[in-house]
Amino acid sequence: MSGQPTEGWFRHSVGGFSLDFQWSLSPSRVLVLFGPSGAGKSTALKLMAGLAKPREGKIEIGGRVVFDSAAGVWVPAHRRRVGYLTQQCHLFPHLKVNQNIGYGLRRLPAREREETVRYWLETLHLDGLEKRQPWELSGGQQQRVALARALAPGPDLLLLDEPFSSLDPELRRILQRELRSMLTQREIPVVVVTHDREEALVLGDWVQVLDEGRVIANGPPLQVLGQPGQGRVARLVGVENLLELEVESRNAEDGTMFCAAGDFRLEVPFSEPDPGDHGHPTSSLPKADRVNVGIRASDIILAEVEPTGTSARNRLPGTVTAVEPRPPGYTVTLDCGQNLQCHITRASLTEMDVTPGRRMWAVFKASSCFLVQADG
Repeated sequence: MSGQPTEGWFRHSVGGFSLDFQWSLSPSRVLVLFGPSGAGKSTALKLMAGLAKPREGKIEIGGRVVFDSAAGVWVPAHRRRVGYLTQQCHLFPHLKVNQNIGYGLRRLPAREREETVRYWLETLHLDGLEKRQPWELSGGQQQRVALARALAPGPDLLLLDEPFSSLDPELRRILQRELRSMLTQREIPVVVVTHDREEALVLGDWVQVLDEGRVIANGPPLQVLGQPGQGRVARLVGVENLLELEVESRNAEDGTMFCAAGDFRLEVPFSEPDPGDHGHPTSSLPKADRVNVGIRASDIILAEVEPTGTSARNRLPGTVTAVEPRPPGYTVTLDCGQNLQCHITRASLTEMDVTPGRRMWAVFKASSCFLVQADG
């Protein structure tokens, strides 16, 4: 493995769809491509791998230029030293586990090939399975074998296209942790495609959000996906509560401001007024001073009675209007003058008897609210 970065840019068109993408990735770092189906994420991986040729651009992998439209350089996929793993695994059905892992090592001496296969069997917890056929393995074991096969030749770049999306949630979390732990010990740059926010937060060092073939946001995963500042990004990453409110007053000293829509009133983090607001920090403001506020459902607590002695600044009474399964728990919609969604466990649902028509309180901190820039 070279320990060299991968970077590049390309433009590509397929029918009426166009992709314009640029990236730079250091060894041992994980870049997450996040976005909805059809955004161009998988196409970007295929172009990096050499499975398709961009209209124009330049791609450098492991310190070597593998594509340069201006210079006429094109290195085919089988010579790029790229590991590529999808959710389908694509194990060779006629080969045993050890033969699948060693498939890309056929030019090595037999002893070295056996030692490399043994290393990956141990690293990915596949000991004792080396003589099994792919059809004798569980879904998680098949994914481990596919990952070992991709890593065994020592690639200069590892591409993962939603590799865990077909697995159950618990197994997915286990494999994500194992992969993240393993990657921190190696000098392989990794690009992961996902539309799962939790997976992006677990695996990624950097995230780029793609939508309709364009990068619309990029940065550290927690910053971009935790409290996204753009309306389109907030919807893509699944922010459940997006509210359009009017600013009633600002208190720069406390770092908060009050926002409302009718009788619905929230305390949220402070932001500077627009130039047309005349800069009054605490006075009532014109109705034109509107903001979009995001709140994650996981940050809202349900209570049977109004809590006291708490630092949570927002305590809103409401009526339960819907309870929907969201494995392993539930999503509860509470009408507080504005609909708020929150997540609760099965145990909480049962203990508090959360049913439609029940009066309850939504409780959350001002810091759980974040401002979202309107689209356009």
